[in-house]
Amino acid sequence: MSVHKNSSASGFSLIEVTIASVVLGTAVLAVGLLITKMTTGSIESKDMSYAAVLISEKIEDLNRWDVDDPQVCVPTASNSVGSLTSDITQNTTCPAGASGSVNYYDDVYPNLTASACTDATAGCFAETVSSIVGGNTVYTTTVHSPNGIVQSTSSNSPPSGATFHRRWIIEANSPITGVRRITVKITKTTANPPVTFQMSIVRP
Repeated sequence: MSVHKNSSASGFSLIEVTIASVVLGTAVLAVGLLITKMTTGSIESKDMSYAAVLISEKIEDLNRWDVDDPQVCVPTASNSVGSLTSDITQNTTCPAGASGSVNYYDDVYPNLTASACTDATAGCFAETVSSIVGGNTVYTTTVHSPNGIVQSTSSNSPPSGATFHRRWIIEANSPITGVRRITVKITKTTANPPVTFQMSIVRP
């Protein structure tokens, strides 16, 4: 009789084992969800950093054009040119007379891997930007090496990796008469989580 009591006291019942398994399983699941959320947050943070850099780069590019250049002028009798919701390519004629075909959108493919450099140097930054030339899409890749060397190549095929789509609109006499507001919107179009960023400047 006493042997039976000692054996029962030293072991675990089926209920105790089941409860322990449920607690352990819940803890493992919680840790897994936490790791997934941290990874997703890290990717989103990196993509937001990319988006901020790429949108600032485009705004600087648009800001350097002369006020009477088709890239940044608004045609006579128009309030705006370009769009933040659709891809616009058109022949733009400025009030001063200059005209040209303008793409108010592009795609950007950033690359921070060492393979971006032809010599696989660590610290390279490569950026591929799409453009429409003669009705065909051309992808121009610019590689910035740590040693200061900048190289550019062109291709008819897009690179792999993350894709950011930029669109911009130029509004005349906004927010006040005599100036124009340039707004650029960028969206990550590949994989999750989604990233969207928008920025504006005002210039003459």
